[in-house]
Amino acid sequence: MKRRRRRTEILIQGDGQLAQKFAESIVDIYEFREIMAPQYGMTMIKMRETAKNSLFYIGEVLITEAKVEVNNRIGIGIVVGMKDELAQYLAIIDAAYKAELPETNTWETYLIESENQIRKERAKKQAELFETKVNFETMEV
Repeated sequence: MKRRRRRTEILIQGDGQLAQKFAESIVDIYEFREIMAPQYGMTMIKMRETAKNSLFYIGEVLITEAKVEVNNRIGIGIVVGMKDELAQYLAIIDAAYKAELPETNTWETYLIESENQIRKERAKKQAELFETKVNFETMEV
């Protein structure tokens, strides 16, 4: 999966085991160096105001960020919340993709499966919400 954003969203929204599995498969074979240990920070959240179609900042959110080097390529992992391990795993995976390591070719199937599972769970939650939806009708006077 070449698109970094899509890949990262799947790894974050999935069960977390997939990111760990991918990262460990790289660390077991390749030398990896921690450039920046997972650390906490704040980042601004952008929202789009639909009437004027303009961007504005709604507030800040706590993030965890990590940087590693694998096979002379730097990877960055950023995740919302205090999730040191996940940030580290994401950085390792990012570096592996940047280094075009052969292991990344086998990950595509797992990522697609995980994405499909995420979609099914979302659809199930959406269906549950629609069951509880209240239908308001206006009265004629």
